[in-house]
Amino acid sequence: MGVDKIVKLVGVLVAIVAAFVAIPYGAALVAVLGIAGGWYTAAEDRQRLLIAALALIAVHGALGAIPAVGEYITMALGGLSSLFNAAAATCIVLGTIDRVKP
Repeated sequence: MGVDKIVKLVGVLVAIVAAFVAIPYGAALVAVLGIAGGWYTAAEDRQRLLIAALALIAVHGALGAIPAVGEYITMALGGLSSLFNAAAATCIVLGTIDRVKP
């Protein structure tokens, strides 16, 4: 297992745990792990990451009406959405750099 997979797994775990437990600077930690995960995303996988980030933005709050578990699912998907958005921002910057540099 390479560093890229470890960073991404830790990012997902921290994003989900931070949704339920108060972690000092949890949002900043999720953002930094998202940036690192975006850095390690291969160029051919960037489009899928951007689509996943958009999908999480659109649907992470839609499951809140489910009795008993909807609130928890919404919090977990909200944390993942934050992680994916940070990674997507990194991928956008890296894609722009790839297009601009000679």
